[in-house]
Amino acid sequence: MDKVAVIGAGISGLALANKLKKHFEVVVFEKSRGYGGRVATRRAGEFIFDHGAQFFKVKTDEFREYIKPMIDQGVVDIWKARFVEIDNGKITNNRIWGDDPSNYIGTPSMNSIGKYMADGLDVRLSDKVANVAQGTKWELYDEAGANIGEFDWVVSAIPPKQVIEMIPDVINLYSKISSYEMLACYSLMLGYEEKMDIGFDAALIKGADISWLSVNSSKLPGANNTTFLIHSTNKWASQNIDRDRDWVKGYLCNELSNLVPIKTESANYIGLQGWRYANIKKQNNIEFFLDKDNKFGLCGDWFVQGRIEAAYLSGSHLGDQMLIS
Repeated sequence: MDKVAVIGAGISGLALANKLKKHFEVVVFEKSRGYGGRVATRRAGEFIFDHGAQFFKVKTDEFREYIKPMIDQGVVDIWKARFVEIDNGKITNNRIWGDDPSNYIGTPSMNSIGKYMADGLDVRLSDKVANVAQGTKWELYDEAGANIGEFDWVVSAIPPKQVIEMIPDVINLYSKISSYEMLACYSLMLGYEEKMDIGFDAALIKGADISWLSVNSSKLPGANNTTFLIHSTNKWASQNIDRDRDWVKGYLCNELSNLVPIKTESANYIGLQGWRYANIKKQNNIEFFLDKDNKFGLCGDWFVQGRIEAAYLSGSHLGDQMLIS
């Protein structure tokens, strides 16, 4: 049985690993402490924030069938949020999200999805692959230069720039990889010990350096506190991704205060996450890359569009092709 190394335990890497696990010996390496990649959740005391993807939509029958067991088991639910659009400080539209089309969330938090997908897999958390070399087999090395395994196949399910840094020969294997440009995003997290109601649960924002605001605690009916999750625009974050984090916090708090009546200075918790590779514009390209001769593959939402469904389809369809190779 061939051994496969999957680098990255995001949605795409987990989808791939699940397709292959009955036919290959699969090991998934993940540099962070959790599953799901940007489908992430941060806990700070009593406060819970889905500080990556806030929700997801379903457009294909294939993905709809895949998440059905998660819905049946209570891992995924529909977010019936009070939704508004804010344009240059004014609410221009408001409605209640319904069942068609549905906006899905993980329950009790978004990282429940990654945990569900990782069940039964050999996932090595907090195990960063720093370098990959091709000999008679693929050799993986950690940051200290120690060999952490030899594999027949290696598949990368991480952002393209990270792949280029990790696998020096990747451009020779897939010359188009350097053309994919992922966009950054900042996630600002505010936690308040008291319950608050600002009149809506989620807002799409235009005309500001903030693109999204949600009352994250509205996803939890029993929450006795209030948490806000704010996403910057991709453009602003990409221009400021290397700025001092305290400066970024202050700027985004000020930007938020100009839009909604939230006293950021009285928050009991203020957190920030900088996502260097958060999103990508819709691509008109292939869903994945597979080099059968070199037993090498690439998958991820960056092949398609920065969406959870795109990540799943990329990894799952790559797995289908590997099984018939």
